[in-house]
Amino acid sequence: METTRTKEYKKLGFKEADVKPLVKALNILSANYHVHYQKLRNYHWNVKGGDFFDIHEKFEAQYDKAKENIDEIAERVRVYGETPVSTMKEFLEMSEIKETGTDLKAHDMVMEIKKDMEILDGFMYNAIDAAIEAGDSALEDMLKSFVADLEKDHWMWSAFLSN
Repeated sequence: METTRTKEYKKLGFKEADVKPLVKALNILSANYHVHYQKLRNYHWNVKGGDFFDIHEKFEAQYDKAKENIDEIAERVRVYGETPVSTMKEFLEMSEIKETGTDLKAHDMVMEIKKDMEILDGFMYNAIDAAIEAGDSALEDMLKSFVADLEKDHWMWSAFLSN
């Protein structure tokens, strides 16, 4: 039995036209993720108050997860033979997520992180749509796992704030 491929295989199955929207979506997601990651570290180092121990630990767990996801995103861009955005200047220019200072109250830090997650969720779905359009099921699966984790964390922060 003979089978035929449905895609022209170049750079693991993606033509340049397929790759451009994927790389764009991933670079925008990465830029937002980097700013979010740095905010988590900022808040981890600078949180104060009665919830310090809980929030301090949660921020650390979240920036560790963000770091891993950022690495996966950059490596996926490299799979396509492209270069991921990688400078702070690019991150800040491309990101919808904005930096904050170090003087926020714990509640406001959590509100910021929750808002960032909503922004990240949107960019993850944009990248999933690009992956579906290009037929990149590996990227689609990777991003869907990110979404599941992010949405669970968003729910937990929402529960924390419901007091």
